[in-house]
Amino acid sequence: MTANDLSRLRLGKRHFHALDLSRLLAAVMVLFWHYQHFFVPPVERHFNVNRKIQPWYDMLGWFYDHGHTAVQYFWAVSGFVFAHVYLADPEVRRRFWPARIARLWPLHLLTLVLMALLQAIYTARTGTEFVYHTNDLKHFLLSVPLMQHWGWQVDQSFNGPSWSLSTEILAYLAFFALLPVVRRAPLGAGLALGALFLGVMLAGGPNRDVTACIGYFFLGCAVYGAALKGWLRPALLVPAALALSAAAFWLKGLWRDGDAATIAGTFGVLFLTLAADIADRTGRLRFGQKLGDASYGIYLWHIPLQLALVLLIDATAGSRDIARQGWFMLAYVGMAIAAGFISHKLFERPAQRAILGWWRARTAQSGA
Repeated sequence: MTANDLSRLRLGKRHFHALDLSRLLAAVMVLFWHYQHFFVPPVERHFNVNRKIQPWYDMLGWFYDHGHTAVQYFWAVSGFVFAHVYLADPEVRRRFWPARIARLWPLHLLTLVLMALLQAIYTARTGTEFVYHTNDLKHFLLSVPLMQHWGWQVDQSFNGPSWSLSTEILAYLAFFALLPVVRRAPLGAGLALGALFLGVMLAGGPNRDVTACIGYFFLGCAVYGAALKGWLRPALLVPAALALSAAAFWLKGLWRDGDAATIAGTFGVLFLTLAADIADRTGRLRFGQKLGDASYGIYLWHIPLQLALVLLIDATAGSRDIARQGWFMLAYVGMAIAAGFISHKLFERPAQRAILGWWRARTAQSGA
């Protein structure tokens, strides 16, 4: 395809600010899901927490019980965003992986090493690891290139939430390899690939986390393909979002594992978010872009922060019942969000610029 042919694959809207804002909210949802870790005592393996003891459970129970579904939403949003950024990029083959490495790896490696140190301190004090117990050399070496959840793992390890980044790397590989196919038919190819991988997941196929991630990712691409056709308008998106949300509750009643319900609910939320974006013609939601920038840092910093707080509580107060207090929960969420913003400004962006600058200089030198 020529550059002119590719131009038809990009929407005129440069930024989707409501989508950016939703990424921040999704990261906060994960904080609520993992808040239960404060109540996990030093045990050898899995421990079931009574989540009803968590602060303001009557009001926030849905987030405590279902916050983990934000991961699937992240995958779907990634598919939409990657289609927006890369389908019409004539230099995608040259720019794709340097951009991914610069964006993901610096913070991932920093928090990986930090968690290894914090886990070592916790294990020395308690005789066992904190929540994530598979912290051996094999899983550390798998974690460095984000390969720790490709099927070779025993369980989640070190900075546990990075498992979803690991599966997303395989979605990136699939997108990169199948880019010519997706470019020819973004809607059709995205639907077919998304349905295929999610169908394998629902049927109980192998590596369900990987197949689920790739499926959500390509369905996100398909949503972008529908937008390119002009099908996504608020008048259609809002009823579709409400219908998918109702379907999610119905599907949850049919299948208790919740996978089918999560698919419906995920795209219901995505449709509603896109409706807000498309309706925002004056840019009132532009603040969402800055807020969304913090989501990656929140996601990777909240477990190291949690373990540091647990070590502090164990060494001082002695009882983790302090985590049952509403003020403590608000303080933790606030610290995690602040860590995301500080990390993006002072570490992630500078590291990203340094890596991309080095890469451009290297390619320029090799091409001279």
